[in-house]
Formats: sequence, structure tokens, C-alpha cells
Amino acid sequence: MWEAINSFLTKVDDFVWGPPLMILIIAGGILLTIRMGVLQVRKLPLALKWMVKNEEEGEGEVTSFGALCTALSATIGTGNIVGVATAIGAGGPGALFWMIVAAFFGMATKYAEGLLAVKYRVVDEDNHALGGPFYYIEKGMGTKWKWLAKIFAFFGICVGLFGIGTFSQVNGIASAVEGFFDPNESWSVEIPGIGTYSWTVVIASLILSVCVALVLIGGIKRIANVSQIVVPFMAVLVLLCLVLLICNIKEIPDAFVTIVKGAFNPKAVTGGVVGTMIVAMQKGVARGIFSNESGLGSAPIAAAAAKTKEPVRQGLVSMTGTFIDTIIICTMTGLSIVLTGAWQQEGLEGVQVTTYAFQEGLPISEQVAAFLLMLCLVFFAFTTILGWDYYSERCLEYLSGKNKKAILVYRWLYILAVFIGPYMTVKAVWTIADIFNGLMAIPNMIAIFALSGVVVKETKDFFKRHAEQNQFK
Repeated sequence: MWEAINSFLTKVDDFVWGPPLMILIIAGGILLTIRMGVLQVRKLPLALKWMVKNEEEGEGEVTSFGALCTALSATIGTGNIVGVATAIGAGGPGALFWMIVAAFFGMATKYAEGLLAVKYRVVDEDNHALGGPFYYIEKGMGTKWKWLAKIFAFFGICVGLFGIGTFSQVNGIASAVEGFFDPNESWSVEIPGIGTYSWTVVIASLILSVCVALVLIGGIKRIANVSQIVVPFMAVLVLLCLVLLICNIKEIPDAFVTIVKGAFNPKAVTGGVVGTMIVAMQKGVARGIFSNESGLGSAPIAAAAAKTKEPVRQGLVSMTGTFIDTIIICTMTGLSIVLTGAWQQEGLEGVQVTTYAFQEGLPISEQVAAFLLMLCLVFFAFTTILGWDYYSERCLEYLSGKNKKAILVYRWLYILAVFIGPYMTVKAVWTIADIFNGLMAIPNMIAIFALSGVVVKETKDFFKRHAEQNQFK
């Protein structure tokens, strides 16, 4: 049964993530990069400075840094650990090259998303800031495009329920826990109609479902409080990768050569195992967007809540999210996988690939390396589950006219999806996530193209105005 399902999902995925969508997303980033004079390079130092320097005035619910942390908590997840591994496994080392290229142009896209989110947001009488693609489509493009805004909101709900938010995150957690505590499935149980699973998977799914339920039922404030506690653990993965790369510094040049060769001629590197340059590009772009969400339209929902009066400023802060997520973290993870040869090990998939890389490359025992990676994955994925509930609830608010009953029902469906996630195959989980990511990106990228002139005008006006005030000395 699973083979038939996987085959069908793969066909749908290949159609959704065909050349037209990849061209749409990359072209959007290239267009903005050219029209704004490579802003993601020129203004990156300023963006990093403003990332930690909050604005004193402005409407909104959280600081600019708080909005970025909310977006990062939802963005930095299994994509940084499992997503990179599956991209390299399916598209070869060259997929990492295309992931980085997509992220470079994606920084311009993320800038535009953050800018538009603040420019077109709605702040109600309770100072509750609402914004995101559905608002900049409706208010920026005009009410005649409201149908497109609703399509985005619908797919946003689906991404949360079936894609990034639940299945892929929970599946990644369950795989990591099983790989550490019961790699040989010594303690297994037969679940009628589903299959045989390790008790560690069953117990992990129950504990995770309860934890998610306790947080989500407490509402958005509890989500934010928990995320603020968990986010600092993200630094652990960066530190582990840094240690691994330093310990294997002699292999880094060869790893870079392998990655670049694999980007343009995968068969020369893989021996014909993974196919063509198009496959490497497809997997790299798809996993890159899964990881950093540039062009997807999710981060603007968080950016809209920032306390700021300057859309350009929040755009720059939002842009740093893609830089941190993909160009720093995913690159480090990918290099670790390539230089240790983890991607060439037969029989390994998903988190097992990254675990192998850490066990081989770190100067610590295999058990400790596996435990630390499992810990990172659990925390990363947990915050992503919470963050995507926030995103998808905002989409549902827009679609249902803030119907509280609909939101409550959705929360329980979300918790149910978390519970069943571990029992799905890794391939099916990531294919479903890719499909809904692609569908969600389409209306958002249409809006980015349509409103690119607004983005360019706002940017020029802002820097001209502040240059005159000598604020960038």
C-alpha cells in the first residue's frame, strides 16, 4: 500500500515542483536582487546590526528581534538536519550548491516579504497586529485579488497540518529517538492495520502529542513563552558543526569541489546514482525553501507583529533569517555530511545520514554524538511544530473571519496530526511537505512579482530619507 501511495505522491511532487515553480521562485529573487542592487549583500551588515537593536517606537505586539525569533523558531527545524540529508541523498552533493544559490536570492525575497507584511498589516483596537501574504495580496493588489489571498490561506493551513508543521517534524523526532534508543527495533509492537513499530516510536508520539497539546491549548502567548526558552538550544547544532569542520578542516576543499561538480554534473560525483542536474537543482531548491521558507509566505505572518514603523527596517531584519538558517546552518550541516561520506552510506536515510556524519566527524563517542544530535532535533522540531500552529491559525483566522470554534477544532486536528506523524514513511512525509510548500508558494510569489515595484520604491525612499539624516554613519 505504501509503495502505491509513495508512487502517487512522487508524481504529484514532480508536477508541483517542476521547472515552472522553480523558475518562478528563483526569478522572483533574481528580479528583486537586480532591481535593488544586490541589497542582500550591501545591507547585510546593517541588517545584522538591526537584528539585535530594537526600535523604540512603532505599532505592533513584539520587538523586531522577537518577531525574528518567532520566525526562526518555526524555520530552524528538521530541514536543517534531516532536510539537508534528504536533499543530498536524492540529488547528490550538488543539491547543497543549489540550496545555497536559492537562499542567496531568497534573501531578497524574504526582505520583500517582511517589508510588505508591515506596510499592509492591520492593527486592531486591541493593538493586535495581523498581516502576511493574505493582507498584502488583498490590500496591495486590490480586493479583486482576494480569491488569491484565500487560496494562500487555505494552503497555509494545509502546510501546517500536513507539511512542515506536523508530519515531517514529528517523523524526524521519532526517527532520531528510535535511532538512539532502539536502532535495531529490539522492542517492537504490532499495530493492527498500520505495521510493526519500535516501542520508542509509540512512546515518543504519545509524549510529544501531550506536550504539544499542553502548549497549544494555552494559546499564542504560551507558544511564544515556550519558544523563547527553547530557541537558545539552536546554538548547540552550530557549535557541533563548527567543531566537526575544524576537526576535518583538510577535507573541506575536496568537499567544496564535490559539491560544485555535483551541482552541474551529478553523475560524475555519484556514478549515475541520483540522475541529472535538474534533479539536483529541484531537490536543492525544494529543501532550501522548506528550510528557510523564502518565497513561501510564512515568515511575513510573524514579521507583521513586529513593533516598528519602518517596513524597510523589518524587511532587513527578516532577511537575516534566511542568511542564518540556510547560508550558515544548512551549509555547515551539508558540508559535514559530504566530507564524512555519510551521503554515500547505503541503507541510511533522513536523520540517520546526519547522525552518521556526526559520529564519524566529531572527536567524541558515537553515543554522545548521536544523543546531542537527537536533542537538537527534538528541540528544533518541537519549536517548529508550535510556530507553524501559530502561522496556520492566522491563516484560518483570515479564512474563517476569526471563528473561534473553527480555530479550536483546528488545534485538535493539529494535535492528531502530531500523533500519527511517526507512523508515516520518511519519503511520504517529505514528499507531502514539498507538495504543500509548492502550492503555498505560488500565490505568494505572484504577489511578490506584482508588488515588486512597491518594494523597490519603499526601499529607495527609505534609504534616501535616512541618508539625508546621516543615520548610517
